[in-house]
Amino acid sequence: QVQLVESGGGLVQAGGSLRLSCAASGRPFSARGMGWFRQTPGKEREFVAAISRSDGRTNYADSVKGRFTISRDNAKNILFLQMNSLKPEDTAVYVCAAQIGGTRWAVPYDYDYWGQGTQVTVSS
Repeated sequence: QVQLVESGGGLVQAGGSLRLSCAASGRPFSARGMGWFRQTPGKEREFVAAISRSDGRTNYADSVKGRFTISRDNAKNILFLQMNSLKPEDTAVYVCAAQIGGTRWAVPYDYDYWGQGTQVTVSS
């Protein structure tokens, strides 16, 4: 079992920055990868970014490349998402996830554990 708790969301003006955190507990070392997804009402969960636990390889959605950075502190079992140059269309609930057996980073079905999410609102 892996428990995930996000924090760091809030209200920010367009062009601003936020840093999200996801604290993992339980058996976080069993996760091969960690990812961030976002969800808005009426839409499917959207992949944002992912990072490999073993070698730190990263993957980003085209919509956030160059603006968002995913990182992790394996010693403290914390996942981060640094979000810069935020846009109103980035408004969503951001959820972190842990991948145990799956291999497709951008596919929600391949993740085994999910946090509750943290709201990010970007005003224009």
